Amino acid sequence: MRDKIVSAADAVAMIRSGDTVATSGFVGIGTPNAVICALEKRFLATGEPRNLTLIFAAAPGDGEGEGLNRLAHDGLVKRLVGGHFNLVPKLGQRALSGECEAYNLPLGCVSHLFREIAGGKPWLISKVGLRTFIDPRNGGGKMNSNTTEDLVELMEIDGQEWLRYKSFPINFAILRGTTADPLGNVTMEKEALTLDNRSLAMAAKNCGGTVIVQVERIADGWLNPHAVKIPGALVDCVVVAGAEDHAQTYATQYNGAFSGELRTPPDRAASMELNARKIIARRCALELRKGDVVNLGIGMPEGVAEVATEEKIITFVSLTAEAGTIGGIPQGRLDFGAAINPESIIDQNQMFDFIDGGGLDLACLSFAQVDAQGNVNVSRFGGRLAGAGGFINISQNARRLVFCGTFTDGLQTEVRDGKLAILQEGPRAKFIEEVEQITFSGEYAREGHQTVLYVTERCVLSLTPEGLELTEVAPGIDIERDILAHMKFRPIIREPREMAAVIFTEGPMNLNKLLFERPLSERMEFDAERNTLFLNLVGYSVRTSADVEAVRGAVFALYEKLGHRFSAVINYDGIDIASNLSDAWFTMAAKVERRCYDHVSRYTASACLRLKLGAALTEHDVAPHVFESRHEAAAYVFDAARRPQVTSDPSEAIV
Repeated sequence: MRDKIVSAADAVAMIRSGDTVATSGFVGIGTPNAVICALEKRFLATGEPRNLTLIFAAAPGDGEGEGLNRLAHDGLVKRLVGGHFNLVPKLGQRALSGECEAYNLPLGCVSHLFREIAGGKPWLISKVGLRTFIDPRNGGGKMNSNTTEDLVELMEIDGQEWLRYKSFPINFAILRGTTADPLGNVTMEKEALTLDNRSLAMAAKNCGGTVIVQVERIADGWLNPHAVKIPGALVDCVVVAGAEDHAQTYATQYNGAFSGELRTPPDRAASMELNARKIIARRCALELRKGDVVNLGIGMPEGVAEVATEEKIITFVSLTAEAGTIGGIPQGRLDFGAAINPESIIDQNQMFDFIDGGGLDLACLSFAQVDAQGNVNVSRFGGRLAGAGGFINISQNARRLVFCGTFTDGLQTEVRDGKLAILQEGPRAKFIEEVEQITFSGEYAREGHQTVLYVTERCVLSLTPEGLELTEVAPGIDIERDILAHMKFRPIIREPREMAAVIFTEGPMNLNKLLFERPLSERMEFDAERNTLFLNLVGYSVRTSADVEAVRGAVFALYEKLGHRFSAVINYDGIDIASNLSDAWFTMAAKVERRCYDHVSRYTASACLRLKLGAALTEHDVAPHVFESRHEAAAYVFDAARRPQVTSDPSEAIV
């Protein structure tokens, strides 16, 4: 048939009992409400179809009764396989009660499974989920005792542990776009995300299944082939929905700045109230570095985008959402997944390729429970099934990681004269002896030498090889009364410093200066035990010869003070060296190295900068020991320090 336009009722009439149905949707973005409503209506009227297997990556729902919540009827769904359940609580309750089989798998792995199914692959092989509740040793993602089939298996490849996620046939894919032609070609120009629509359509089609696409309009003529996101060859039915079933998000009927059809001035964002949420967001924002690619999770981390906008540093970093936006200002609540003025919108599975491959410099994610080993639970707690969403993919693979949330649940605070006051403590502790479910493994993070912070309104903790260490305390907070008394374990306490006072003041923090114009005295950390200088040049701007001389003078001053040579580990992330000062800078670096350093290494997450550093150092007769991470750079220096240093007389070698 050339004309594929049908009613929603006719489209869902093809779904049979026992079918596997996969739907698109990220909260309300791309959620095919008209088709879902028609499926619910058919079931309530006829009792058919029954015993469906329902597959979804993100939770297509509003947290109440819309989206997939409409399908939470007795007998309609037999099995659930989902990435996130927080916004489909009616399905989540059925999963917890055992009324249907249920699996919670990482959102990114479900997204990638769609692509593997499309390609006829039997499995998805991934490290995502190891040591968490997804690991078969910890339950394999099963949500109740009635769920018995193993969809996740542990395997070994070349001596390393991997997880194997089992593929399955998809009988129906229910998707959403903007415009269709009578042949079924679909564009998505007004959609805030493209999600997994193309791979899901391919998966269903290649399984011999049926593809239904909800749109808001039919084109008069041909569509631009470059704009077509779902080719008509993959589409069986097109359903035209009314505006009430085709809002851009559950919070916004339509905003052209979400889809890139227009741009909104970024300076229109309102200033946040100075409360616990802003305190936490500000402290997280202090971890931003110029040029960082950053993921912000749902909930508390959303405030980081607001702070970055308020402080006018939003253009210095690339904020992302796992649903597929890169750049712009990620949105929160029922707009979550969308971004104002995104630079790019890519498919969800491609975003998770980037995330799983280690592309994120920094991720800020919420926490619900934390234990002494640094394990974090966000997925199942207090009789509630929130689900992992993209949390596991992101938290396992980001280079630097910040978990953020209030210290207790439901507390009341205020800021008085630059100090934090606890007006009423929350009734539920979040730092507990053992988390109910491991969504993030502290042990796995330590093995991978991941940098992990836990930020609250009253303190900051850091993941160390020995466990959690209390590293910062808010002004006005008593450690014993306000922190230790509300923890179920005692963290490591050495010499915690006070959180930056500017976090607790009204008005802008001048974050640009705090991040990129820090004095050298704050950029130098000397480890006497290892005789090693850690020099932090993140965002350092070299615009005059004085900027070059300042670094030379500071390192020489340390050398004179110590009276001996030492090693150095230097962070070059986001450094900005003017082209006319490049020769002067690396000439200085060579002189400092020859005079002051026993061993030196440099590191940056930027592959391009590593290449340029290597070439410039070599040109100035400096060995280019340039690495990707601090751990690699420090390991090189420490190993070099342990190796014998051969002098002209081998018998006088220094160890």
